[in-house]
Amino acid sequence: MNKPLLVYQAPIFTRSGYGNHARDILKSIFEMDKYDVKLVPTRWGTTPQNQIDPTSEFGQQVFPKVVTQVDRKPDVFIQMSVANEFEPKGNYNIGITAGVETTVIPKEFIDGSNKMDLIIVPSQFTKQLMETTVYQEQNKETGQVVNQFKINKPIEVVFEGVDVDVYGKGGEITELDKLETDFNFLFVGHWLKGETGQDRKDIGMMIKTFCTVFKFLPKEKRPGLILKTSHAGFSVIDRETIRTKIDAITKSFGDNIPPIYLIHGDLDDTEMAKLYHHPKVKAMVSFTKGEGYGRPLAEFTLTGKPIIVSGWSGQLDFLPKENTVFLEGELTNVHESAADKFLLKESKWFTVNYSDAANKLYKVFNDYQSYLSKSQKLIDNTKNKFSLSAMHKLFAEVMNKSVKEAPKQVPFQMPTLNKNKMQLPTLNKV
Repeated sequence: MNKPLLVYQAPIFTRSGYGNHARDILKSIFEMDKYDVKLVPTRWGTTPQNQIDPTSEFGQQVFPKVVTQVDRKPDVFIQMSVANEFEPKGNYNIGITAGVETTVIPKEFIDGSNKMDLIIVPSQFTKQLMETTVYQEQNKETGQVVNQFKINKPIEVVFEGVDVDVYGKGGEITELDKLETDFNFLFVGHWLKGETGQDRKDIGMMIKTFCTVFKFLPKEKRPGLILKTSHAGFSVIDRETIRTKIDAITKSFGDNIPPIYLIHGDLDDTEMAKLYHHPKVKAMVSFTKGEGYGRPLAEFTLTGKPIIVSGWSGQLDFLPKENTVFLEGELTNVHESAADKFLLKESKWFTVNYSDAANKLYKVFNDYQSYLSKSQKLIDNTKNKFSLSAMHKLFAEVMNKSVKEAPKQVPFQMPTLNKNKMQLPTLNKV
C-alpha cells in the first residue's frame, strides 16, 4: 500500500537556529518511516545554505527527496517558519515555529496559525505566549469590543533534542590550547540589532559587566570571555564589525580589560562540541532577553559545567533551578532600536539585573567547584528527558495523536446496479 504523501517545507540547509531545528524535525519524520516524504527547502535570511553534506548518510536520504513542485495535494503538509508565513497546502496542515521572544506575538502570527490544523512550538514559554495573546477590535464610536482575535488551533510542545552522541563528548582544539587564561566563560549566539543593552542577546552589557567584575584582579588571575558570535554571515567585514563593537564597549576600561576572545566562523556540530568540552571553557553565560528555546544552552548541558543565564523564557524548560545559575531581572519594553514587525515595541522582554549578574559571575569564578558539583546533574537531565531520541519519540506521539488517519487518495468505483430488480421510489402528490 502506498504511504501517505508528506511535504515538508523548511530551511533545512541553512546555518541558523531554525535550520538546526528543521533538520532535527526531518530526522524525526524519517525515523517514523510512515510517509512518502518530499522536501521543499527555503532560505533563512542571508544565512549560509551548506549545512547538509550530500555524501553523508543523512545527505543521501535528503537530496533525492528535494522537489521544486508536487504533482498532487499532500496528505500532510508541514511548514517550519515564522507564523505569519503559514499557508495550508495539504489535507492536514502543521505549522512549526519558535514564535517570538517577547510577551506579545503580532496579530499576523495569529492569522497565520489559524490557517493550520496544528501548531508545534519548542517550549512551554512559546506555547503560553501564543495561547494568551489576544487582540480586540472595538467600535470606534462606542468603544465596545466587537471582535477578538486569538489562536483557536491546538498547540503542542516538541522540544529541540540534543544529539547525545555528538555533544556528549569533546576533542582537541589546538587554538584554544594557546589561550593565556585557563578559566574562561563562553557565550554562543548571534549579535543582533539594537543599541548597547538593547540587542536580544544583550552581548554589549554582558561584555561590560564581565570587564567591570574582573578588571581589578591581577592580570595573571583574571578569567577570559570567549565570544562565539557573528551577525548573519561569516565574512571578513562581519568579523571586523564585531571587533569594532567590542572595542567600543571596552575602551572605557583602558588597560584594565580582562582577556576577550572572538571566535568568528562556521563551526560544525562536532567542532562546537569540542569547544563546549574544552578544559579551558569553564562555564557558559548568557544575558539573553528571550529565547524560544535556547539551543546552545541545551547543547552545553552535556558538559556538566555551570550555566549562568537569564531566569526567563524558553530555557527554563530544560534547565532545572537547582542545577542552574539563574540571573535576576525584570520585564522591560522592547527598545525601538531592536523593534521590528516581529519584536513589537508594545511588548516586553527580560533585562538582567547587572549587579546581580556581576555578583554571580564572580561567585562562579571564585567558588567554581561548588557550582560545578551542582551543574553535573544537567547531564543526566538532558540525556533522560531532552535528547534527540526523546524528541523523536515525542514528535511521533504528537503526529500519531493529531494526524490519526492521514487522508489517502483512493480510486472511486461506481456501484453495480441490477436493472431487473431496480425499483424507483414512489412519489406522493402534494
